[in-house]
Amino acid sequence: MKQIKVALTLAGLTAAALSLTACQIVYSPMAGTTFNETRYGNIATAETSTAKEGKACGSSILGWVATGDASIAAAKANGGITKVTSVDHYAKNILGIFGEWCTIVKGS
Repeated sequence: MKQIKVALTLAGLTAAALSLTACQIVYSPMAGTTFNETRYGNIATAETSTAKEGKACGSSILGWVATGDASIAAAKANGGITKVTSVDHYAKNILGIFGEWCTIVKGS
């Protein structure tokens, strides 16, 4: 009976540990299974004026339900931007339970 209890305990601990792997529900260039809050850029243009900034976000709960418009077009509209200087991204993940992905557009 004791061996069964030990085996079930080990199986439970293993399942709990494996459930925390790859829990990042939003993309980020850096991984953090417990917490991740990253801001990074990947697009820049020849435009030089960065007087305005627009942000558009989407969120996810448990990786099951995702809502929002995190498009460049939405970020441009939110910031009143017509000429784009750069596009950055922001990602937040908390224990794989809540995730947020934002597109941040700078320009004029």
